[in-house]
Order: sequence, then structure tokens, then C-alpha cells
Amino acid sequence: MKTNKTTWRSRVASAVVIAVALIMALSIVTLGSSPAKKIRVGIAQIAEHPALDAARKGFIDGLTAAGYVEGKDIVYDVKNAQGDMSLAQTIAQKFVNDKVDLILAIATPTAQAAASATDKIPILITAVTDPVAAGLVKSIERPGTNVTGTSDLNPVAEQMELLLEIVPKVKRVGIVYNAGEVNSVVQVEMAEKSAKKLGLTIVKASASNTSGVFEAAQSLVGRVDAIYVPTDNTVVAALESVVNVAEKRKIPVIAGEENSVERGCIATLGIDYYRLGRQTAKMAVEVLKGKNPAEMPVQYQKEMRLVVNLKAAQAMGVTVPQSVIKRADRVIE
Repeated sequence: MKTNKTTWRSRVASAVVIAVALIMALSIVTLGSSPAKKIRVGIAQIAEHPALDAARKGFIDGLTAAGYVEGKDIVYDVKNAQGDMSLAQTIAQKFVNDKVDLILAIATPTAQAAASATDKIPILITAVTDPVAAGLVKSIERPGTNVTGTSDLNPVAEQMELLLEIVPKVKRVGIVYNAGEVNSVVQVEMAEKSAKKLGLTIVKASASNTSGVFEAAQSLVGRVDAIYVPTDNTVVAALESVVNVAEKRKIPVIAGEENSVERGCIATLGIDYYRLGRQTAKMAVEVLKGKNPAEMPVQYQKEMRLVVNLKAAQAMGVTVPQSVIKRADRVIE
């Protein structure tokens, strides 16, 4: 009987040892296979309109294509400031408090808010016209800060030339813009400079918010022969107000970017914001892999697209020359 009891106890002890060993092994395996930390990206957008939305989508699609799958490898916290600078600052501070790994700032105001909130977290910018004038970087070639990315600087001079090609009799050009947006001020100055060379006179009308865009556009009636809409976040967010005035008064409108042409302007020679977003994503991948934003030059989009909206031209009483239509990358009918 003693022998049987000893054997039984020995078997129990062995079983206990094996069980403990299995538990320890499983614990080690579990610890070793714990999921990697997800990269957290805060995305701040100044306002909701097609161009900026396209840049955001291009950025996310670009990171996905690079292997950063949303929900698995990376998570996005997307915030929209709705044109409110104080809200943009609150959003930026939230990202800092949340200790995100990277910030994407879409448009100049949100980029300025993010840069003011942190000099530690890497900031990628896009749809920012002049990062130097906005105080975001020390130079285009060598930012020298935690900020880099892509600029949406438009070929304003070429756009003025396009306006003259479409409407040769134009003498006075109205510009609706927000004087509080650095990016818009830069574009207006560029337009004024090129206008002098082309024999044109610029007439400015400012709107500090979207509700003032209609009044600004209306103030140009009888004073201008055409209207130019730069890539101004405030005006583009309320673009229909400008288009309505222009159609009613038969004033041709040339835009700074493609989405504005889709929404009723006659034409543009400009950038593709979706592609700009994807270009920014490539830079973000480099930063996530350890590259220093301070040493990464701000990039521009080299290829411009000529887009024409014949339906809009008809609504504004304009016949677009065949020379323009034939070389257009896209014609909206």
C-alpha cells in the first residue's frame, strides 16, 4: 500500500510540475506575442471643403499603401476646427496632451496652432502656401524646426495669364480673400505683382469668415471684369456664394485649385490636393522611421493640371477658347 501511495503522490507531483511549466510557457508566449504599439496620428484640419478633404484622404491612403493599416498599425484622431482659430489651438493642445506620435496639420492656421503647441512632436504640414511667411520653418531647404511637409503654392502668375487667355478684355480683377490668412495674403501679393506686368488692376474684397463671403463678392459687382479665388480656406468653404453672384452678374471666375472648378468656377491651372496628401504621406513614413523633420526640405508639387468647366463658363456668359480646351487635362461639361 505504501508503494501505491508513493507512486500516486509522485504522479500528482509530476502533474503539478508539468502544469506549472505549461502555465509559465504560455505566459512567456503571451508576453512575447503581445501586439506592437499602434502609431497615433493627430490630424487637424482648419475647415471642411473638398480640397482639404482630398489632401487628408491622400495622406491616409498614402500611409495605408506604405503598410500602415488603420486600426492595426496606426490610429488617426481627425479633428476639424470649422474655421475657428481658437478651436484649432484647442485641438493642437489636445494632441500634445494625448502624446500622439505625429501631427498632420492641414492648412496654414492649423499648422500655426500645432507649431505653437509643441516643438517636440513631429509635425507634417500640407496645403500650406508659404511655410516661411507663416513662421513654421526657418527655410524651405532646411526647416530647422519640428515642422516639414508640402506646400500648395499656386502658379498665380500663370493663373492670371490663363484668365486673360479665356477673357482677353479683362482689365480689373477682383480677389475675394480672408486678410487674416497668411496663405491668402501671400497669394494676393503674388497676384498684384503679376497683374502689373499684364496690365491688370487688382481690386480686393476681404471676408473674415464664411458668412461674409457673399457680401465681399457682392461688393465687387460693377467694379471688376472678373474674379480670382485663391486657395483661401474661408472663401473656398463658402465658394457657392461667390459663384452665385458671378453667375447672376455674368462675371467670370478663375480659381486657385481644381475642386473649386468642380464647384462652379470656370478654370484653373493648379495642383491636385489628393496627390499632395500622398506626397506628404511619403514624408511622414520617413519621419516615422526616424528621419529628423528639421533636416527635410519642404516639398512642392511640380506637375500642374489645367481644368476647365464649360458648364460654369456658359453660366457666366463666357466662351472658352478651343486652344484652352485642347490642352486641358480635364474638361467638365
